[in-house]
Amino acid sequence: MTLKTKTILVTVSLLAAVRIASAADSAEIWSKSCASCHGKDGSGNTIMGKKSGVENYQDASVQAKFTDAQAIEIIKNGKEKMKSFKDKLTDDEIKALVAYIRTFKK
Repeated sequence: MTLKTKTILVTVSLLAAVRIASAADSAEIWSKSCASCHGKDGSGNTIMGKKSGVENYQDASVQAKFTDAQAIEIIKNGKEKMKSFKDKLTDDEIKALVAYIRTFKK
């Protein structure tokens, strides 16, 4: 195996590890900060979710209603009953959280 091939393999492995860590971090952020209203599965089927009228992120048509940029804006600045997370999450964490939300779509 050439040095160039080894370098590429190591780089790809490191990038994969970062993605796995980001997914795990996003799941933890979701669990701690979002699941009480939006549900662990994104369905919104919680007491607070029902009171607040949150939408079901498992529904593809619901997810089609907003862009990633719009989701980032709402997470950062809040909307209606949802509080702002701009002082609690980094931009990278918010972007990863939006990617995590997209995984709920069925």
